[in-house]
Amino acid sequence: MSNTDSSSFPGGSKKKVALAGDNVRNNIATAEDLRVIDVWRAAHRFVLNTFQSILRSRTRQKNIIVAQRHKRKLTIFDKLKRFEKMNLARMDDVAGCRLIFNSVEELYRFRAEFHAANFKHKLKNEVDKYDYIRSPKDTGYRGIHDVYEYDVNSESGKKYKGLLVEIQYRTFVQHAWATCVEVIGFITESQPKFQRGDKRYEKAMLLASEILARTAEGMNSCCPDIPEDVLVAQFLSLDTEIGLMSMLRGLSAVKGNISLNRNTILMISEDNKLEVKTFRDASSALKALFELERDNPGKDVVLVKADTSEDVRAAFKNYFSDANEFVRLVDEGCRILSRQDEI
Repeated sequence: MSNTDSSSFPGGSKKKVALAGDNVRNNIATAEDLRVIDVWRAAHRFVLNTFQSILRSRTRQKNIIVAQRHKRKLTIFDKLKRFEKMNLARMDDVAGCRLIFNSVEELYRFRAEFHAANFKHKLKNEVDKYDYIRSPKDTGYRGIHDVYEYDVNSESGKKYKGLLVEIQYRTFVQHAWATCVEVIGFITESQPKFQRGDKRYEKAMLLASEILARTAEGMNSCCPDIPEDVLVAQFLSLDTEIGLMSMLRGLSAVKGNISLNRNTILMISEDNKLEVKTFRDASSALKALFELERDNPGKDVVLVKADTSEDVRAAFKNYFSDANEFVRLVDEGCRILSRQDEI
């Protein structure tokens, strides 16, 4: 039996973790199932710390934001229910590192260098499989994801062998769009990220993705065949109907206090208020995360980490209701395309 299926595997075994996930999907999860899932989730902290250390060493002296996050429990459970065949033990984005770049060229160059790095951790996907820049999602999402399998020979790290971590690569433009999608999910009853709710938000964000791709990055998103005048007209018409841009302009970025302690819990309540809690060490933060999830089942809770408070705000702008960059880029994009139409 391999060590990833033995009792040393976080939660007991892959089979136990998968069964606990199935029980969550079927709404029959027991206290033991939830304990198994918490143990398994907590183990990803070790993998996250390893990868963020590798990434930070490779981004030193470069203008690249590096951040990490544990996938929210509510999001994990929602994903299990959206995908009937999802095996929790093989869910590949429970641990995530995010890198944000100034340009597409810089992103691809860094990724190619990272793929050539000399370490044992195994890239699980083909290079082009999750390249949503060259092949954007039908929601308008652009970015690239890689999934790595953790591998180590040390005795202390052996029990984490086989756990997965997702690395997200985005430009600041792509991140502004993705942030806005999350903000819409927080402040409306629609979830364009998951294609739920009012379809007009989905359509508006799809068009916005094309506007940003063309005007800010010189490429296309998912609507390459729409003429520029039609693209702007369709977006502005939808915006008039749903008031998206005025709603985003009216948001006041939450001024949550983030101290120099770099382990930060962000918690959104039912009325969209943000609470920020910071911790000096990872173990205290992880313990508090699970307690807050247990005691606040209706709240959105996430544990994040970055070098500075500014990086936390930049990498997780959605929690701070900050869509300013998206609004600026779309306004500028509409002006650019409208001027081109007049020439």
